[in-house]
Amino acid sequence: MATDTQTVPVVTTADEVQKETLPESLAGLAYVLVIGLFVMTFLAQNFGIPSGSMKDTLLVGDHVVGDRATLAPRTTWMPLDHQRAVRRGDVIIFLKPAGRDPQPDLILVKRAIGLPGDRIHLEHGILFRNGERVDEPYISVPADDGQPGHAYQTARDDFPRDLEGIAAEAAAQNAASWSVEIKDYVHNGEIVVPPGAVFAMGDNRLESLDSRFWGFVPQANLLGRPLFVYWSFITPDDQEFKTGASETVKWLVHEVTHFVSDTRWKRTFHLIR
Repeated sequence: MATDTQTVPVVTTADEVQKETLPESLAGLAYVLVIGLFVMTFLAQNFGIPSGSMKDTLLVGDHVVGDRATLAPRTTWMPLDHQRAVRRGDVIIFLKPAGRDPQPDLILVKRAIGLPGDRIHLEHGILFRNGERVDEPYISVPADDGQPGHAYQTARDDFPRDLEGIAAEAAAQNAASWSVEIKDYVHNGEIVVPPGAVFAMGDNRLESLDSRFWGFVPQANLLGRPLFVYWSFITPDDQEFKTGASETVKWLVHEVTHFVSDTRWKRTFHLIR
């Protein structure tokens, strides 16, 4: 016996529609903010590159995502499997050692060259570590090309042979104490990295103010390492010194109006090694 079946439409009145309440909306927003704050505090952070000390690894105007977890001190309350000690050759983000600059909390990006116990010296701009030449195809070396600052300089390129020249540069960098301290770490023409410290230099050795002129980086000052470039914008080398309100506004307008034409699109998601 066959029976006819009919589909009865379900009618939902406006009163029956569940709406999100204000407390629920605020709770959802709070979850997002907490997760975002956690990520930006412990896992990742964005940094801008204002100077050319790491050319061509990093360019002025690069904006990078920094990994804040890998090089962080190991903790018991938040164990992260990929935490590890800093390695030779790592590009590192760190706070400049206290007393080495009039700007408090100045954040720098350099390459970790020497770890505790390493013996470091340069010969005409070429790095030697523990008696062996280090292959660094990405660095700049002295050249007689007529470019300002490219000519050979003893204090910079034969480090640490010229202690007087290093002392003069250290004084210029508000790190006069380094000109005294460095003597305690130089043995047989090489500088020996002490425990708990890193010797860091920029890849653009000819234009990098680094551990040669203001000393070791305490490992406690490490903030992380840059992972990749998420945005790169053509920026003048002297833009970091233009800090006035009018100049800042002018530059922001320039970024907006030239976003498409001056963005280095090929550097988007460029991995940093």
